[in-house]
Amino acid sequence: MVKVLLNGCCGKMGRFVVEAANNFPYITIVGGIDKFKCNDFNFDIFESPSLVNIDYDVLIDFSRPEAIYDLLDLSLKSKKPIIICSTGFSEEQLDFINEQSKIIPIFKSANMSLGINLINSLLKKIVPVLYGNYDIEIIEKHHNQKVDSPSGTALLLADTIKDNINEETKYIYGRSGESKREKNEIGIHAIRGGTIVGEHDVIFAGASEVIELSHSATSREVFAVGALKAAEYMKNVTEAGIYDMIDVLGI
Repeated sequence: MVKVLLNGCCGKMGRFVVEAANNFPYITIVGGIDKFKCNDFNFDIFESPSLVNIDYDVLIDFSRPEAIYDLLDLSLKSKKPIIICSTGFSEEQLDFINEQSKIIPIFKSANMSLGINLINSLLKKIVPVLYGNYDIEIIEKHHNQKVDSPSGTALLLADTIKDNINEETKYIYGRSGESKREKNEIGIHAIRGGTIVGEHDVIFAGASEVIELSHSATSREVFAVGALKAAEYMKNVTEAGIYDMIDVLGI
């Protein structure tokens, strides 16, 4: 049995994780962390990581970037893995995460969807073949309450594209005015509106043809399921380092 401690349990994503856990027979949520305490769960909820006094196997975080310092302090004390599902981290916060990964196992993914991570894996193979003859653009769409832009997923895909191109490339965030395209650009465009859960399109536009890789999340449940699959994987990880969904998928 995997005993999960859930940070942000009273938020939208936290509730999806609690609900999805009902379909995972070998996972139980033993506690939650949320400063806005709710009383409709059958586990203890702590107002901050420093107050946690229960045993757990894996910590799942669906909250905000600024919580990372207290969460990693808890993980260091408990010597248990943490699954970071939040996005929008600053360079300083990312440096802090990387430093702590030298001591404890840390799972970090910009997107917990299995489908997005399969697309990201495909990009590593097709980008070296297509770049040079195709212009590359990324379009991401999210609900009107999303804080960070571009999305962490769009940046994940863009970084994968950039890392698999031999020559120097640059990101162009949106276009206005005179914007004739240069060959070495990777365009990234963000759309915010309504209740869009998350849509990402990677466009390869060539001479007389267009190739697109698209992913649409119709429910936040896909991210909850991914987080719980990561919890099953990370329970048995003891070696310090950064892990991601590619490790879970085994590809």
